[in-house]
Amino acid sequence: MNGGPLQAALVEAFTEAPMGGNGAGVVLLREPAAAGWMQALAARFQQSETAFLWRGADREWRLRWFTPSCEVPLCGHATLAAVLALGHWGQLTVGEELALHSPSGPLAVRLEGLDPASARIVLPSAGLEPHPIPPYLAQLLGEPPLAYWSSPLGYRVALMADPFDLAALPQPSAQLGGQDRQGLVVMQALGPTEPFGLAEPADPNQPRPTKGPQVLGQPAKYQLRFFAPGLGIAEDPVTGSAHALVAPYWQERLAQRSVVGWQPSPSPGGMVCTAAADGRIALTGRGHLLWDGSLEAGSCAPDLASWSVCGP
Repeated sequence: MNGGPLQAALVEAFTEAPMGGNGAGVVLLREPAAAGWMQALAARFQQSETAFLWRGADREWRLRWFTPSCEVPLCGHATLAAVLALGHWGQLTVGEELALHSPSGPLAVRLEGLDPASARIVLPSAGLEPHPIPPYLAQLLGEPPLAYWSSPLGYRVALMADPFDLAALPQPSAQLGGQDRQGLVVMQALGPTEPFGLAEPADPNQPRPTKGPQVLGQPAKYQLRFFAPGLGIAEDPVTGSAHALVAPYWQERLAQRSVVGWQPSPSPGGMVCTAAADGRIALTGRGHLLWDGSLEAGSCAPDLASWSVCGP
């Protein structure tokens, strides 16, 4: 790659505070780069995903995502991170909409704000298909799932009962087998909660209000955790593609066009999930720019070969 250093940033996506959410590297290229170079750089960054952006000859934006071990066909949090980085670099203005052309087709995005930083991205939702529950899964999770689905995205989804302590679930990635290794979503409903900041009850004998997670001032309605050792990710902190996959289930179950999803990982965060056109899901969330700088990473000669990805 000629022309000197590249712009790069680390953005914590789907969080309203520093040191939360899901970190993503973002690299702004001047031209397409070799897949091996991008893979090596993503391995150095050691984030769940690193996003690579550039403008093609037609001036349209291109986007690819790499985990530390492979390229993936879809990544929500790194897409949000890419939009926020473009805004920070002055490549995108507040309220501006554009399409990022990706392995999953053009993704509509919009920069919602810069202080605090927020964006809206629209992702495909692959649909859920009922699937027999693997016999080992009940023992691994501590109790049998209420339901279990497969998906064209390659992820499997397990629904747990409301009392199940999802946040306390020991990370099961090392024991996952079969297709579950490619991506397992474990999810459950969240009961009614009171807003943060509600006054304490006057009667000390009355139960204190539950203070549940909120995103953009709205209480979360469901939560999930995501494990994908097959993608080189033991646990993804906050996973846009997983929420886009399961949001239609929660929208139908709750009879709401918009629902808030939460991820109680060790680095928690969440997003507002809204039904969009053509069965897609719009994800809105905030992010935090952790660092911004220049990248000196040697030659990355143009590579226009077809993309190879891990996944189904």
